[in-house]
Amino acid sequence: MKSLAKDAAELWNGRALLAVMAARDLKSRHAGSALGALWLYAQPLLTIGAYFLVFDVVFKLRLGEGAPTRQLGAYLVVGLVPWLAFADAVGRGTLSLVEAGGLLQKNAMPPVLFPVRAVLASAAVFLPLVVVLVPVYAHEHGFSPWLLLLLPLLALSVVNWCLLAYGLAILSAAVRDTIQVVAFALSVGMFISPVLFPPSMFPASLAWLLWINPMTPTVLAVQGLLLKGEPPAAEVWLALALWTAVFAIVLDRLIARSREQLIDWL
Repeated sequence: MKSLAKDAAELWNGRALLAVMAARDLKSRHAGSALGALWLYAQPLLTIGAYFLVFDVVFKLRLGEGAPTRQLGAYLVVGLVPWLAFADAVGRGTLSLVEAGGLLQKNAMPPVLFPVRAVLASAAVFLPLVVVLVPVYAHEHGFSPWLLLLLPLLALSVVNWCLLAYGLAILSAAVRDTIQVVAFALSVGMFISPVLFPPSMFPASLAWLLWINPMTPTVLAVQGLLLKGEPPAAEVWLALALWTAVFAIVLDRLIARSREQLIDWL
């Protein structure tokens, strides 16, 4: 893990620059708009509202006994927020090195700064929405003290997104087709996750598909904490830890193999 450790050290040494880059990334997302930073939160809120309107208000769909709540709208909202955060962070992180190619060719900056900047900027937009959901749903279980687990859960999830986004950014620099593959995977990934339906509704013979989605443990944990006030099950933490280990090992090899050629690829 020497290559990954070296990049982690560079990231730490450049943390002040990283903060400035993330802030500028956020500003660039609403530059020139009349509503300014409000658009950062308006878009995800409108998306969530549209899902809630269709499934809960119009169709009035309800979930079965195996779900943490009978209301499909509440279930959708709680699962959709972390999924949108993941999709935005990984999608932007995948493009980060390709978009920064000209800058990296002219300046000796650590490449790791760019995918991590994209992930942190996305997290700054979407993860506060998870906090907003706490008073909306937590009163149902009396604001369980287990809600404090949201902090380490989301922190570990953001680390996972950084690892994945950096790896995909390197692959995108080497093979541009990666960008199209990632875009497709993010568009269909929600349908093989517990965002739209609880795992109990998924065919038992295909249940393994849920666990090849790296967001399944995070979504299940957030749903359990907000809707039922229950701590994540052991298999959820185990799956999250395994994905972290897999991403770290693969990224270490990608960094080692690409360190000499990365700038040329860009």
